[in-house]
Amino acid sequence: MTSQAIEGACAFAWRNYLLLHSGISENDNRRSALHRYITHLRGTGEDSFDLLQIAAVAYLKKLDELHDERCARLAADQVLAECLASRSSRQTLGHDAKSKERTTW
Repeated sequence: MTSQAIEGACAFAWRNYLLLHSGISENDNRRSALHRYITHLRGTGEDSFDLLQIAAVAYLKKLDELHDERCARLAADQVLAECLASRSSRQTLGHDAKSKERTTW
């Protein structure tokens, strides 16, 4: 799944990027930068396909805005951290609701 998750997330983000930026070559340097970033994320243990997709899209957007790979990585990491925090809080809320259901009957 590792390789498939990386390739799938990169392909998704790159296809959407090309739709928005018609003058960009298929082999633009941003594509290899994207692949490096997502491969690095996967190497840190992040294996959720949907989160890798979000990170890939955020990375390309930030790369356009900031014109610097390092800054784009940091900004995309922040977006990913916010997604993880949101997901964690939703799971906690769901767990609390289930606990309350058990104690009320």
